[in-house]
Amino acid sequence: MSEQDHTESLQKHNMQNIWARIERDALNRILITAFLALIVIILEILVPQQLWAIIAVTAIGLFCGCWPIIIESWHDIRQRKMSMDLSMFIAIVAAAAIGQWITSLVITIFVLAADILEDLCMDQGKSALTDLMSFLPETVRVKNTTSTEKNTIQQVTLKEVLVKQVVVISPGERIPVDGTVINGFSSVDQSRITGESMPVEVASGAYVYAGSINRSGALEVRAERVGEESSYGQTIAAVQEAQSNQAPIQKLADKFAAFLIYTAIAGAVITWFFTQNLHSAIDVIIVAGACGIAAGTPLAMLASIARAARTGAFVKGGSYMEALAHLDTIIFDKTGTLTFGTPKVTEIVPVAGVSDKRLLQIAASAEWHSEHPLGKAIIAAANERGEVLSQPDSFENKPGQGLTTVIDGHTIKVGNAGHLGQGLFAEIEQMKAQSDNAGSNIVYISYDNRYIGKILLADSIRENAVASIAGLKKMGLRVIILTGDRTEAAETIAAKLQVDEVRAELMPEEKLAAIDAERRAGHKVAMVGDGVNDAPSLAQADVGIAMGSGTDIARDSSKIVLISSNLGDVKNLIGLSRRTRRIVNFNFAGTIVIDSVGMLLAGFGILTPLVAAIIHVGSESIFILNSARLIPGKSKK
Repeated sequence: MSEQDHTESLQKHNMQNIWARIERDALNRILITAFLALIVIILEILVPQQLWAIIAVTAIGLFCGCWPIIIESWHDIRQRKMSMDLSMFIAIVAAAAIGQWITSLVITIFVLAADILEDLCMDQGKSALTDLMSFLPETVRVKNTTSTEKNTIQQVTLKEVLVKQVVVISPGERIPVDGTVINGFSSVDQSRITGESMPVEVASGAYVYAGSINRSGALEVRAERVGEESSYGQTIAAVQEAQSNQAPIQKLADKFAAFLIYTAIAGAVITWFFTQNLHSAIDVIIVAGACGIAAGTPLAMLASIARAARTGAFVKGGSYMEALAHLDTIIFDKTGTLTFGTPKVTEIVPVAGVSDKRLLQIAASAEWHSEHPLGKAIIAAANERGEVLSQPDSFENKPGQGLTTVIDGHTIKVGNAGHLGQGLFAEIEQMKAQSDNAGSNIVYISYDNRYIGKILLADSIRENAVASIAGLKKMGLRVIILTGDRTEAAETIAAKLQVDEVRAELMPEEKLAAIDAERRAGHKVAMVGDGVNDAPSLAQADVGIAMGSGTDIARDSSKIVLISSNLGDVKNLIGLSRRTRRIVNFNFAGTIVIDSVGMLLAGFGILTPLVAAIIHVGSESIFILNSARLIPGKSKK
């Protein structure tokens, strides 16, 4: 371990010890104050005339129990702001001043207990994020590829790993980098990164994520994203930023909490003015509690971001989690987002006398040296079917048209209709009516200047795209596709997904204009994309959501990244944001109702100081625990 790593680990350990000491200190103060309150009760029963003893014991109890409240209240006074600690300190002093000794001590105990509950819930929310940060290994084994030390293994710290280095991962170890498996076969648990509950099998060519666990076989992984650039590192950076930045709802919660406190103080003054009852006036201050909002709102945002990170999405701030809840329109790029972005053979259409097998074999052999995506897709289809291919004797490529090859003395042309020659147009036109070509790329094939058929290729829809779009529409969202692809291809995909609207053949600036038009019309818009041309739109939308498999610029321009590129995560995220909003709204509404009724009852002298304190702490605890429901459970290491 490096000196810096050791220092960071020591600092983290020290912080944990500090928090433990703070909680023990609060618990000790509660026990001491409770013990002294019991003594005061005994004194009031047995020797009520010994007022000096009762006052002395009460003073000791208040000084011991209220010391943290005094420090916080003095800090708030210096900053000229009102807080719950300051308002409760005023109520405690006022209760003691009118001779409510037991009440003042009991209120102190309740306030300390509520502070412990608040701290524990916030600690749980933060630990859900800290748990993410502490998961990666501190040291990594790297395979040397230099000529002098080739294939030897060297152990280095995680921070020293470089892109393109080969990392060796044994069974049971955590995968430290994003990268491609170049050797080995194993079962990998990606639940911490993608939310996928079942382990996935990986072999050479598979992509793995930092933070996953290698369950069975040994793997060699070529690092492609390391440290802060890895999916795991970006998740950590995002949640750390989310902890430090307040969402608009959190700022509103702070303002509303201060408003409630000022309202309670004003209510106490009015109560005293009309009733001349100091007890009732103090009860008005005691019963009003805004901590359920002030503490519950940031806890809800923190917990929801941690929950999102656990299921394969990292949100770069609480404001974006909040914005998700207000969306009414979601716009998707097509290629690479709703589809995989790579063509696949969908149909083989030979002429009479030529079999599917023979047509595919001829076309794939002709594409032997091709680097074109359509050519690679044809070769892949032939390989999947186990076809035996022949290497061309010559190869000539005409960009934008097709290629011409010679195999065993036979001339083969593969490409568009124009590439095959004017003489074959009539046959090609006749073949067009024999199948539905909408949305497909068509490759025509001739053999010794005789047209022998065509192969249709199309981009394939992601497995869960149909279900995901249906789920989004069920949530009341408008779903739109904006794409630069051909109209026929876009409309074919749109029909299968049953989206509300599709616009095709758009340039990046036209996508941007479309999003601006939606926002000017009053819609709250999310954009989901993956490519370089999507970056401006991702930045312009109310919420930009990038696919984890997308380009770096798309990931950087977005506010949310779906690490697993699972479209189902979009629906889950919006559902989580709406649940968070419901919890926060419940806390707001509940606080308003309870405080209003409580202050009214206190003003009419119906509540005693003790009952007012119970209502205050009870409601506060309920709302904090309500937000704590969002905290994700501990994941297994």
